[in-house]
Amino acid sequence: MSYKIGEIAKLTNLTTRTIRYYEELGLLGNKNNRVTGQLRVFENEDITRLKKIQLLKELGLTLDEIGQVIDLYFTDGRLLDGKRQVIQILESHIARAEEKINELNTFKMECKKNICRIEAIIKNNEDKFEK
Repeated sequence: MSYKIGEIAKLTNLTTRTIRYYEELGLLGNKNNRVTGQLRVFENEDITRLKKIQLLKELGLTLDEIGQVIDLYFTDGRLLDGKRQVIQILESHIARAEEKINELNTFKMECKKNICRIEAIIKNNEDKFEK
């Protein structure tokens, strides 16, 4: 079945602008197969690709990362390769998140130390003025 861009947007809960952008990035079909100015026509496979793109985005992959793996999901016999690559990407996201957590914990401790120092200064000054 063929769909116009507005129809596919409704079916996938995406905007037509997003669909055009995905197409421009090469995530969705090959825009070079369409004559310039020709009406965009999409198929059921495009809906499947859009849903896979949405799922991968929800997992935290960037559009660049999705571009690296999306075709693997639609090539016979290589489905597991795509999943393995997604796992590697997600593991690198976890490693970066753990680094950021450590940095934020260090920053948090520094803030607490500074609060204690400033509170001590305030208390010293208040004590001096009370006497």
